[in-house]
Amino acid sequence: MRANTVFVNKSHSPTVFRFASLFNVAAPFIDRHIEEGRGSRIAIRSAVEDVTYATLAERVARCGNALLRLGVTPGERLLMVIKDSPEFFYVFWGAIKAGIVPVPLNTLLRANDYKFLIEDSACAALVYSAEFTGEVEAALAHAMRQPRLVLAIEAGGPGMLALIGEAPATLKAFSAAAGDECFWLYSSGSTDRPKAAVHCHRDMVITSQLYGVDVLGIRPDDICFSAAKLFFAYGLGNAMSFPLWVGATTVLLADRPSVQSSLAMIERFRPTLYFALPTQYAAQIQALETTKPNFSSIRLCVSAGEALPPHIFQRWQELTGTAILDGIGSTEALHIFISNRVGDIKLGTSGRVVPGYNARILDEKGRPVRKGEIGRLHIRGGSIAQHYWSHLKRKRCATVDGWINTGDMFRQDPDGYYVHCGRSDDMLKVNGTWCSPFEIETILSQHPGVREAAVVGRADADGLTKPEAWIVVNEERADPARIERELVQYCEAKLASNQYPQWFHFVAGLPKTGTGKIQRFKLRDADSANAAQTQR
Repeated sequence: MRANTVFVNKSHSPTVFRFASLFNVAAPFIDRHIEEGRGSRIAIRSAVEDVTYATLAERVARCGNALLRLGVTPGERLLMVIKDSPEFFYVFWGAIKAGIVPVPLNTLLRANDYKFLIEDSACAALVYSAEFTGEVEAALAHAMRQPRLVLAIEAGGPGMLALIGEAPATLKAFSAAAGDECFWLYSSGSTDRPKAAVHCHRDMVITSQLYGVDVLGIRPDDICFSAAKLFFAYGLGNAMSFPLWVGATTVLLADRPSVQSSLAMIERFRPTLYFALPTQYAAQIQALETTKPNFSSIRLCVSAGEALPPHIFQRWQELTGTAILDGIGSTEALHIFISNRVGDIKLGTSGRVVPGYNARILDEKGRPVRKGEIGRLHIRGGSIAQHYWSHLKRKRCATVDGWINTGDMFRQDPDGYYVHCGRSDDMLKVNGTWCSPFEIETILSQHPGVREAAVVGRADADGLTKPEAWIVVNEERADPARIERELVQYCEAKLASNQYPQWFHFVAGLPKTGTGKIQRFKLRDADSANAAQTQR
C-alpha cells in the first residue's frame, strides 16, 4: 500500500481496516481532500470566516513548519488552550503532520488546573487563545515545570497566526505507523484528577468510520454543528474528525454555548447534524416552549456525556420533529461505542454495541453477570487508548487483554439493549441492594416542576446509606415545600422503597465538569447548611 493510506472494507460486518506500514493520520484527514479534488469545498464555517479544504491544508502545513522552526521536535507534547475556531484545526493537525503530539485542554479550567496539566504533561510548548491569557499566565507563573515555547494565537508579540503566515506552505508528513502515539486527551476529572489517554494515529479513522459513517451515515453534503466543544472526545469527533473524514462541513461556535447562541447558530448555518449534551437539550427545550426557530435543516440529533432521560427525547421530538440518538462513549475509547440507531431507538437505554466494538458486564469479582443484573461495563475496540500518561508512573496500562473498565455501571434489558445505571463511584447500596442514582434522577426529572436532578448517597442517623436528592426547579420562584411534597408522592408511586430520596435540597444549579457531567462527589462533600432540606 502507498504510504499514509488506509483500506476500509465495508463489505464485512464489522468494517475491516488495513493501514499502510507508514501512516500519518493528517494525510487522509487533510491532504487527501486536495488529491481527490475537494480543495474548493468549505471545510469550516464560523462567525469570522469560511475555510476551504485547500486553505485548511495550506495553513496546517504552515503551522507544522512554524512549530518545527521554533524548536518543537517530533514526539514532544504541545498543550492547546484554544477556542473552537479554525486555529484549533491548524495547530492540532499541523502538530500531527510534523510528528508533534497535540494535547487539547478544557478551555473552562482555572489557573490551578492548567498548572497541574503543564507539570503532568511535561510539555515542550503551549499555544493559547487570547481569551484565556489570564488563567494561562497565572498557571505558568506558578508551574514547577515550564514549557520552552509559549505562544498566543493572536498578534501581540510573536503570535502564532503571524508565524504561520511566514512559514512554508508545504510539509511532508512525519513518518509514523498507525499504532504510534498521535495525540492525548485528558479525562474530564469528574471524580479525581484528570488522566491523559494516549491515542494512536489509527484511532480517529476507526471512530469516524465505525460511528460517524456506519451509525450516523455522515456524508459529504452534511453540515455538522456541535454544542459540545472540541476540547473533549465527543466534540472532537462531532465537529472535527467526522466531517473531515468524509469531506463534509463543520460549523464552529467560538464562545461557550448558551441556549440563545446555539439556536442562533442553527438558524444561521442550517446544520444537518446537531450534537449536544443532555443538559443542553433540557435547557433548549425550555426556550423552545416560547420560541420557534427553524429546525428544518436538521436530519438527526445526537446526545452523549450522560444518559438521556426519556422525557427529554420525547419533548425534543415534539418541539423540533427530530429524534435524538443517545449513546455512550469515553475519552479512552475516543467516541461512542454503544448507541441507539436510526430506526432502532429504545428510550431509557444507551442502545446496542456499535459494530467493531465488544462489550461485557462484570461483577465485583470479574465474572459476567446475568442479563438484567447490574455490573461494570468493559469495552474492547480498535480506538481504545493503549495507556495513560503519568510523569510518575509512565505508560500505566489502561487495558487488560484489550478490555478497558469504563467505570460505568450497566445492565442489559431482556431485548439486549444496554441500560446505564450510573458511574461505579456513584452507585448506592441501600438495604443490601444496589441502587442506581440515574434511575432515581430519571423519575425525579419527569416531574413538571423539575429541570434537573442529581442523587447521591448519604448516611442517616444510624450510619446507613440512603438516597439524597438535589433539585433544580423549572419555576423561578417555585415553592420548594410544595414541590417536595409532590416529589415524595411521585417517588412512592414510581420507585422501589429503597430508592426513595430521604432528603431533598433545592439549588440554583448543579456542579458540572466542562463536558457537562454532574460532579456528584461535590454534592456528597457539599455543606448543606444553606440548602432547604428535610428528612422523611
